[in-house]
Amino acid sequence: MDRGLYVAMTGAKQILQAQAVNNHNIANVNTVGFRADAVSFASLPIYGQGYPTRVNAVASDAGTDFSSGVMQGTGRDLDIAVNGRGYIAVVGSDGTEGYTRAGDLRVGADGAVTTASGQQVLTESGPLNVPPSTTITVGNDGTVSVLPFGLNPVGVSPTDRIKLVNPPEKDLQKGSDGLLRLKGGSKADSDPSVTVTSGVLESSNVNAAQSLINMIELQRLYEFQVKSMNSSDQNEQAAEQMMSNAA
Repeated sequence: MDRGLYVAMTGAKQILQAQAVNNHNIANVNTVGFRADAVSFASLPIYGQGYPTRVNAVASDAGTDFSSGVMQGTGRDLDIAVNGRGYIAVVGSDGTEGYTRAGDLRVGADGAVTTASGQQVLTESGPLNVPPSTTITVGNDGTVSVLPFGLNPVGVSPTDRIKLVNPPEKDLQKGSDGLLRLKGGSKADSDPSVTVTSGVLESSNVNAAQSLINMIELQRLYEFQVKSMNSSDQNEQAAEQMMSNAA
C-alpha cells in the first residue's frame, strides 16, 4: 500500500474515534451529573522503510473532565447534589462499587433507593433501603430520615446514611457504565467532609457549544483525510500508468 494512502487511512480512523467520543458527550448533555470524556491526539512514528520523520496522529484517551456542572433547583426532597468535590457511592451493573454525581434518587416498591438509571445507592454497610414512608429527606451529611406511615411529623427518624466519598481524581477512571471507580479496583473510604444539598441536581458538565464546534472541526479533518486518500490513490494509478507506457 502507498505510504501516503496508509497515513491518510490511519488519520481518518483516528478522527472517527475522536468523533465518537465527542458525539457521546453531546448525547449526554442533559444527563444529570455526567462527566465529559476527553480525547487527545498523539504523534507516533511510522516504522519501516521511508523517512523517519513521518508520523501518525493517533487518538488517545485523555481521561475525564472532572469540572462541575451547573446546580439546578428542583424542590424535590430526593434530588441531591454533591457540594464541591465528592461522589455518591452506588452499585454498578457488574455488582462492584462505583461513584457518581447523579443525585436524582428514586425509591422502589421494595424500599431500595436507586438513582434514576437504576443504580442502587450505598451506605457504609451495604445498599440503602427505607421502610414504607410518607416523607423521606436527605440531610447535608447524607443522612436519610423517614416518616413512616401512620406517624405524626415528630416521628421523623434517621434510618441510614448515604456513603459519600472523595478519592483523588488521578486515581479514578470511568467505566463503560458511566461510573467512576478506583483504578486498582479497591473501594474508596467514606469522607465525612463531603456534603450534599437536597432539592438540587447537578447538570452535565458538557459544554454543548464547544462540543458542536469540535464536531464540525473533526468532520472537516475527516473530509481532508478522505481527499488525501483519493489523491494518493490517483497518484498511484498515474504512476502505474506511466510505468506501463514506458514498458
